[in-house]
Order: sequence, then structure tokens, then C-alpha cells
Amino acid sequence: MMQRVLAVDPGDKRIGLAISDLSQRIANPLIVIKHVSRAADASRIAEIASENNVGLIVIGFPLDSEGNAGPQARKSERLADSIRLQTEISVILWDESGSSQEAEKAQQMLRVKRKKRREQLDALAATVILQDFLDHHGNETQ
Repeated sequence: MMQRVLAVDPGDKRIGLAISDLSQRIANPLIVIKHVSRAADASRIAEIASENNVGLIVIGFPLDSEGNAGPQARKSERLADSIRLQTEISVILWDESGSSQEAEKAQQMLRVKRKKRREQLDALAATVILQDFLDHHGNETQ
């Protein structure tokens, strides 16, 4: 049975989520949740994953230009560990460098109004992360 992939773009205030279609080829924005605490966020993410028949959770992992993990990347690692405690679903980290900038560019090209942009940016950044992951792994299986 095909399962979806859920991507998480963790932020200090909001967490963007995106989900794949069942064929695991197309990423779509899903929801933005407000950051509460690591445990509460992990619980909510695990719950959303379960509700949506997710087989894999991909957490955005921002590396610097040298490929090193900074403070935000360590936060992603801790969130991933916390999600693993809440669910049996596999959780992996995926380099998301530049996903927010890509999402912003896409919004500008689509002429999304500035106020709306902020609201949608996190889910769109998660969509960029997920599409990159799907494209990378889709090529391996084809």
C-alpha cells in the first residue's frame, strides 16, 4: 500500500507542513501550526502524520554553506528525536538549505500579496523541501 510522505519545516514561531500525493511524486502545502513546545509540536506532527496515512516524515535540516549543522539544524535534530518518541513512523533529516528563499521567490512570481505571503511561507517552504526529497528519491527508483 502506498503511503504519503510528510515534510516539516521547523521554525521558531511556526512549523510548516507539506504532504505528498500517494504516488510520492508531488508535494503539496498542508498546514502551518504554531510552535508551542518541542514535545507538543512533536505530538501534533505525529498525530497529523497518522491521520494522513504517512509512511515517512522528512524534517528540514538547514546546513550552512560548508555543510555544517548550526543552531537551527540542532533544533531540527531535537524535534526529529522528539517525534520518534511519539510515533513508529520513520523520521529522517533532509538538507533544506535555501527552501525559504525558494518559497519566497515562488510567491513573488505568483504575485501573492505580502500579508498572505507570511501566512503561507512556512507551508510553502515545507513543500519545497518535500519536492526536493521526492525528486531526489524518485530518480533512484525509476
